[in-house]
Amino acid sequence: MRLNDIRHVYFIGIGGIGMSAIARYFLARGKKVSGYDRTRTVLTGTLENEGMSVHYTDDVSMVPADIDLVVYTPAIPADHQELNHIRKSGMPLFKRSEVLGLISNEKRSIGVAGTHGKTTTSTMTAHVLKTGGIDISAFLGGIAVDYNSNFIIGKSDVVVLEADEYDRSFLRLSPFIASISSMDPDHLDIYGDREQMIETGYKAYASKVRDNGYLIIREGLLNEFSVGELLKMYGRGITVLEYGYSEKAQVRISNVGVENGKYRFDYQGPGGNFEKISLNLAGSHNVENATVAVTVALLLGVEEAGIREALDGFKGIQRRFEKVIDTHDLVYIDDYAHHPGELRVAIDAARILYPGRKITGIFQPHLYSRTNDFADGFAEELDKLDEILLMDIYPARELPMEGVSSEMIFKRMKNPEVKLVTKETVMDELKKKRPEILMTLGAGDIDTFVPKIKELYSLKQ
Repeated sequence: MRLNDIRHVYFIGIGGIGMSAIARYFLARGKKVSGYDRTRTVLTGTLENEGMSVHYTDDVSMVPADIDLVVYTPAIPADHQELNHIRKSGMPLFKRSEVLGLISNEKRSIGVAGTHGKTTTSTMTAHVLKTGGIDISAFLGGIAVDYNSNFIIGKSDVVVLEADEYDRSFLRLSPFIASISSMDPDHLDIYGDREQMIETGYKAYASKVRDNGYLIIREGLLNEFSVGELLKMYGRGITVLEYGYSEKAQVRISNVGVENGKYRFDYQGPGGNFEKISLNLAGSHNVENATVAVTVALLLGVEEAGIREALDGFKGIQRRFEKVIDTHDLVYIDDYAHHPGELRVAIDAARILYPGRKITGIFQPHLYSRTNDFADGFAEELDKLDEILLMDIYPARELPMEGVSSEMIFKRMKNPEVKLVTKETVMDELKKKRPEILMTLGAGDIDTFVPKIKELYSLKQ
C-alpha cells in the first residue's frame, strides 16, 4: 500500500494515545481523517477541533463510504460491530502497529522500548534532537507539554517512536537505534509469563535492529541474552551499549544529586564526558531516561550545548509526575503509574522531593488481568503512602474476572489508612481531607478527576 495514494483514513479507537498520534500524522499530510471512540475525552475533543470527525456510538451506518484505509487498535473488543462490518467488506484494514511500521521503516527510526519509562524517554529524546537542530518527527505515548501534542512532524528522515510491547506491536518496527529500559513482567494476558515476554517480545524486538545500527540497553538486561544471540547481533554490525552506574557500563551515570530543585548528573559515554547535566524532571529513574536521550543525540551528532539546553528546560509529559498544584501548603501530582514498578518510582520520587511530608494517594487499578497478576506488588507499593483511597478497577478492553476487584489489593495491604472508594464517592472523601502531598495514580479514566480536584483545592486555598 502506498500511503501517498490514501485520501481518507478511518480510525476505530481514534482517542487512544497511540492511535491519535497516527491520526494527526495523516491530517498533517493533508488527508481526511475520521473515526470512532467509545468515550468523549479532552483528547478526542482536541482532535475534533483540529478538523477530524469523531463519533461515539458503535454504529455501522456511521462508517463513511469513501474510506481508503482503516486503522484499529487491538484494544477494540472482538464483538465490535463497526470492526466486524469492515472486516467483511474487504476495506483495507491495518493494526496501529502495522501502519506505524509502514510510516517509519523507510526512515532512520529510533525505537524506545521498556515496561516503564518509554513515554518519558521517547519524548525527552525527541525534544533533545529537535532542540539540537534535527528536524525530527515523533509518535509519542503521551502529550508532550513542550509541544502540547503526542505527535511532532518534521522534515528530516529521523523519526522517534514509542515502541509498545502490548500485542507485540514493536515487532512491526525496524529501528536504526533501539533502546530497552526495563523488561519487568506486564501484559501477561498476551505473553503468558515473564520468560515468554522476554523471548517473544523484547529479544525479538532487539533482533529487529537494522544492520549496523545500535541497541542501547539498561545494564543487567543483557544477562537475558545468550552468547549466541549477542554474537548474531555483533555479526550484523550492531553496536550494543549498556548504560548504568557501574564502571563496566559503556555509558556511565555518576554523581547524581539534587541542586536548586533539579536533578544533576555526570555522563560518560562514547560521544563525550559531561559534568553536571541539569534535568528539569524529578526522580533518579528520569536520570536514566535522560541518559538514553543523551546517547541517541550524540550518535546522531547533536552538540553538547543543545543537549544541555533541552534537558534543563524539558517540561515533561502530561500525567508523568505532572505537578497540577505546587504551593507551599499543597503539592498535587498526577501520574500515569499503573504497574507496581511505576508506583514505586513515583512514590519514591515524591518522598525524596518532599521529605517528612504526608502523602495521600488515590489509585485506580487498570485492567482485571493486571490486578490479578500483581495484587501483591500493588499492595506493597501502596503501603508506602501515608493514606490511600483505592478506586474500582478500570476495565478498559476487558470483561470482569470472577473474584478480581480492588478488594484483592485492599486485603493484602498492611497500612490501616486505606479506604475503598468509587467514582461516585471519591470526591466526597477528598472534601474531608486537607493533604500536604496528593497523588492521583493510574492509567484509566482517573485523569477525568484532575480538573475537579484542582478546582476543589483551589477553592480551599
